[in-house]
Amino acid sequence: MEDRVTLDGILMKCDQDPSKVRNPSDCENARIAIERLASQQVDPEEEKKREAEFEKAREKLRVVQDKLRQEQEAKTKVDAYTLPMVPVSPAASGKGAAAPPPAQGDQGGPPLAGNAPH
Repeated sequence: MEDRVTLDGILMKCDQDPSKVRNPSDCENARIAIERLASQQVDPEEEKKREAEFEKAREKLRVVQDKLRQEQEAKTKVDAYTLPMVPVSPAASGKGAAAPPPAQGDQGGPPLAGNAPH
């Protein structure tokens, strides 16, 4: 860990051509040493600053994605009040046409239970 140049040289050899490495454990030791050096150099204030920036960027991305999702939902949603009006024409009489609906006082069809004539 003290000789950074040697450590970088070992890692470079391990990454470029692993078959030429004499001792594979040297590669593993060098990687562990690099990780330890990296963990020792972290400043707590800098880490807090990075986390705050990350959360800020994350929230910004979330807002943009929510906006896009809402726009997509608005495009696919059907509003009955904005649909075009279709004029209703009376049913044409002839073959295949449905019978006209019964008049208001007309009892079309079989009598229902409790509504039978006495």
